[in-house]
Amino acid sequence: MITNNLLKLTLLCCIVFFSGALSAQVKGLIQVRAVQGDDTLSFQEGGIGLYRHDAKSDELILSQGILDFNVDLASSWSAHGVLNINQDPDVALGLTQAYIKYQPLSNSNYKWHVRVGGFYPLMSLENPDTGWTSPYNYTNSAINSWIGEELRTVGVEVTIKRPAKRFNSAHGFSVIGATFKGNDPAGTLLAWRGFALHDRQTTFNEGVRFAPIAALNESQLRWQANQVLPFEEVDGRFGYYVGMHWDYLKQSQFRIYYYDNNGDPTKLNISSGQYAWDTRFTSAAWLYKLNKKTRLIAQVLSGKTEMGYNALIENTYYSHYLMMSHKEGKHRVSLRYDYFKVTDNDTTVFDPNGSHGEGLTATWRYQLSEKLQIGVEGATLKSVVENRAAIGFKQSISQQQVMLNMQWKL
Repeated sequence: MITNNLLKLTLLCCIVFFSGALSAQVKGLIQVRAVQGDDTLSFQEGGIGLYRHDAKSDELILSQGILDFNVDLASSWSAHGVLNINQDPDVALGLTQAYIKYQPLSNSNYKWHVRVGGFYPLMSLENPDTGWTSPYNYTNSAINSWIGEELRTVGVEVTIKRPAKRFNSAHGFSVIGATFKGNDPAGTLLAWRGFALHDRQTTFNEGVRFAPIAALNESQLRWQANQVLPFEEVDGRFGYYVGMHWDYLKQSQFRIYYYDNNGDPTKLNISSGQYAWDTRFTSAAWLYKLNKKTRLIAQVLSGKTEMGYNALIENTYYSHYLMMSHKEGKHRVSLRYDYFKVTDNDTTVFDPNGSHGEGLTATWRYQLSEKLQIGVEGATLKSVVENRAAIGFKQSISQQQVMLNMQWKL
């Protein structure tokens, strides 16, 4: 079972951390915020809101508590782990990443390394900071909000690099391939909630709630729990992804990936209420530095997911964002536009899965010192989700939130 393997991996990493504590590199951050949200109850509390916070968030909140460990085990071996503590929706402590990395020393012009364990595929150019956080907006894009909650590699990843300097070239390339288990329920949230915008990363030992969808009362879906356990293994199959990174000087970065969890949509774990979803997508991300202070970041994700016999649920999904970020001295200002959509392609009338929306997020960050940062973020979104009507809500809603943030880095 995938859960047992994760427990063993967690235990191994803990042993490694303690045994190598003297040589461990430890980074971390603590982020607290005060939020003025709207009256729409967040999906985290079983509501239909697409933000992490709502009007109930009227006190200081621990939004991020992260310890990021890296331990050199030998000349070519290292262990890495990211421990997260969250206050919402319940106080939770868990790992979001835990893996061993093998990167041999070599005189070859080509370099390679292997990661084994649980980790993020490196699709995002939005989240390069400590513990897969963003140095730009506090609220992630719709794409990376979904990756942070429903996607994780629990398997083996191999990367082969062609460094630009080794070939006296302006162009550097990397080719990535991975195989994994788990992630069978990925696609659940897109079908029954749609995309959301937040910075809450799911740890390996927790699930993500969504509103009590009326379709789950029907006999065909009666076994589905009112939450997703995104890293559970249901069908025994291996999934895979392949990717390519292209770097041009220090000005442009481009990443493209194809992901397929190879789920068997006819399989169900009755005890946990989790179906296997056949989920695949293509992601393309680009970062371009207009000058030393200003950068443009964009990402597009497009895919398809199916669940159940005879395509009981069959959806396509799409999202993109465009961000501009400018740094001036100790100030950084970032503005991002998001668009997201899920299209219902099946004939299951009692379970409408269509949704779409767009959002605008503006963030100002100020670096008070090397370790201490403050910031303000304002965000607004409009969304239409078809299944809201069956549980007594308007299909179309508008949401807004304002956050005051303080962040301290180790």
